[in-house]
Amino acid sequence: MNDYLGTFWQTHSEMVLQIGYNGLLVIVVLFASRFITQALHRWINKTNERFEQFDKTLIPILRTGTSLVVYSVALIMILDFLGVNTTSIIALLGAAGLAVALALKNTLSNIAAGIMLLILRPFNAGHFIECGKISGTIKEIGLFTTILKTSDGLYISSPNKSLWESPIKNFTKNGKRRMDLIVGIAYTDSIDTGFGVLQAIIRNESRFLAEPAPKIMVQAMADSSVNLQLRAWAPNENYWDLYWDTNKKIKEEIETAGLTIPFPQRDVHVFNEK
Repeated sequence: MNDYLGTFWQTHSEMVLQIGYNGLLVIVVLFASRFITQALHRWINKTNERFEQFDKTLIPILRTGTSLVVYSVALIMILDFLGVNTTSIIALLGAAGLAVALALKNTLSNIAAGIMLLILRPFNAGHFIECGKISGTIKEIGLFTTILKTSDGLYISSPNKSLWESPIKNFTKNGKRRMDLIVGIAYTDSIDTGFGVLQAIIRNESRFLAEPAPKIMVQAMADSSVNLQLRAWAPNENYWDLYWDTNKKIKEEIETAGLTIPFPQRDVHVFNEK
């Protein structure tokens, strides 16, 4: 056995050393690519935390993109170490990539739509949007889909293409929203008294923005009431609490002022035909 191993070593020692050397290089490349990928991910996260250069929706794309680039380069280096003709493989991959691109054009359109959404920024992570039949808070923009969370806690995964091709209503981007509150009073009540009640509510509520200034108007002469409207602006973070609190105050203050919030009513005329 020893004689056989000795003979094998003398005959094939150069090949064995070359295989061992190439194997060592492959291991080094794999560890190096993993180390570089993790280092780039940490750098992206630290850069975003320190300087806020990247939006949160961009982080998953950057992490995925850097991983693909590093591991692709590592794969080409490994194949080259193993003596594979990488030039022909790259050409073959290019042709195969073209065929795959044609077969998966709808999937690739989601990638293109995701890139356009990241460039034009119609929304960022944390924004509440409405697009078509879906609405929710943006959690993440991926290569193929955008993840949203609805106000009642549901998970929505929407293809990027469907968001890109539909009008997007962003409730958060401008930092403030206008609320339109309507209350009906009886036709026999004083409109000026109603205006005074709404003006007092505005004066006593510090969460309303001074600019744009709140407005009070007669919104409509409805079937059963004169509808008064209060238009006021609020920061996004205060909007819903202020909306609910103000509705409650309007009802209470209108009644305290002696005004009436009428129920819908109809006059029915009955004719007897003899």
